[in-house]
This record gives sequence, structure tokens and C-alpha cells, in this order.
Amino acid sequence: MRLVFAGTPEVAVPALEALAASRHEVVAVLTRPDAPAGRGRGPRESPVAKRAAELGIEVLKPASPSEPEFLQRLAELNPDCCPVVAYGAILRREALDIPECGWVNLHFSVLPAWRGAAPVQRSIMAGDEVTGACVFSIVEELDAGPVLGLLTERILDTDTAGDLLERLAGFGAALLKDVIDHIENGDISAVPQAVDSVSYAPKLTVEDARIDWNRPAFAIDRQIRGCTPSPGAWTTLESPAGSGEAARFKLGPIANVDEDTLKPGDIVVEKNAVRVGTATTDILLGEVQPHGKKRMNAADWGRGAKLDDGARFV
Repeated sequence: MRLVFAGTPEVAVPALEALAASRHEVVAVLTRPDAPAGRGRGPRESPVAKRAAELGIEVLKPASPSEPEFLQRLAELNPDCCPVVAYGAILRREALDIPECGWVNLHFSVLPAWRGAAPVQRSIMAGDEVTGACVFSIVEELDAGPVLGLLTERILDTDTAGDLLERLAGFGAALLKDVIDHIENGDISAVPQAVDSVSYAPKLTVEDARIDWNRPAFAIDRQIRGCTPSPGAWTTLESPAGSGEAARFKLGPIANVDEDTLKPGDIVVEKNAVRVGTATTDILLGEVQPHGKKRMNAADWGRGAKLDDGARFV
């Protein structure tokens, strides 16, 4: 089949590569326009655009997939099907109607759970034990189309969102290729999603990533892992009144300890660890990133921080 692949971030690259190496022909790639990035904030092409160029595939970067110029080019390309992985823009009816076999989306959850932009992050933060990936037919309602294929994956106790997304991207690429094969063969059935168990996964905000030390240790652990690597869980370091302004820090995954010796947010710098209190048991910090600096081991940070007596995270 002739395919136009739509995707933008690194997590979509394995699917593009799998389809490019398949029996199908990827005639073009649709991706988001170049965006400011890095210290200089210069324009940078998406990972999918970069990989497509390396593969010699035409790259389309409309500001909106509803632009007449894009719709005309899409019609000229005459795709049989348009597979999508984390493209990042809403597809309207005029685009959905062009390919004969429609648009199919690889989504990183077991639908109808966690429809939306951040399914892996929200799944970890909610404490789910199992997640997965689905390929479904795109309709105008958000992530609501009938499912064409799915797989499941256990969420490990140490998984960050980055870890889990990397695994699902690899497994999901093979699933997407398999679904496209069966669409061409005409031997696949679409299964409607259940309407009574829908949950949503909106994009994480900066406030979603702020740590509340009055929560239980297990909830803080899930929040930090779900926000790693992006947007990054964070907190502020508050020194005693009058000794300086609160400083902001990002924190990497933590370790739980079976002791309750500290009040929420209180910090103890030990010889080879930094312990922080929560609403339940204490936790040990993993990595610390002061604002504007590189990440470092928490023990190294603690030895060099020279914290005031009474300093705490808030």
C-alpha cells in the first residue's frame, strides 16, 4: 500500500523505520513544523523529519493539516492509508476522507483507558500495573475510533515514562506494521471501544509536576517517574526565614525506605544519601538538578550544598 506517515517526536521514529522497511511504500511523511530548541532557540526539525530525510522520503510540514495546500498535496500523493504516531495536531474531516483505507493511529495505552496526549505518564502516575499500545481507526472524536490491534505491557516498579515509552515504541512499531499488512489483506476487523470505561490523559503541565511532600511516598515516587524525563518533577528548597529565597530543583527517580523519621519536606544529608520526609515513609533522592545546572547524584549534591539548618523542600 501507499502510505503517508504522520509523526513528530523520537517515539514515532521506530514506527516510521518499520514501515519504510516493510512491503509498503511510504511516499511522504507529515510532521510538525520546525520549532525553537536548544540554548540558542534556533529552529530545529522534528526527529521524524530528520529520519525521513535520511531515508529519502518527502517531508510535509504544514502549520495545520487543514491547509488547502497540504490537502491538495495529500490528494496528489493518493495514499491508501495514513498511519499516525504522536503527530501532534488535530485531523479534520477533509483530511480524514482522502485515503481510501483511512487514518490509523498507534496510541500508547489500552483504549479506552487514557485517551489523550500523555497516556504513559498518566498511567504511571495513577499506579497502573499494566498498560500497552493500540492501533485504532481515527475518527473526529479524540482517540475514540474502533480498535484494530492491541498489545499489553507490564509497568515495572522502576519504570520512568521515558523507559516505558521506549519499550512501547518498539513493540508498537511492529504492531502498526502488522495492522497495515492485515488492512491490505482485507482480513482484519475493527472492535468498537467500550463507552463505560473511558479515562483521559491530558498533557502534563508544570504544576502537575510539582511535588507535594504532604503526599504518601508511593504517590511521590509515581509522580516523579511519570514526569521523567519531561516535564521533570520539581520542588523548591526553602531556607529558614531571612536566609534567602526559595530555589527550584528538578528531581529524578527516588528510592523508598521503610522508616518514618522526618516531617514532610524535611531534609537530612547523610554520608552517602539525602533523605527527605513525606506523609508516610522517608525517601532517598536519586538525582538532583538545581535550576540552570546539570543533573547530579543526590549524595554529591548534598555534600556540596551546605544546607542551612532547617532547610526543607516545599
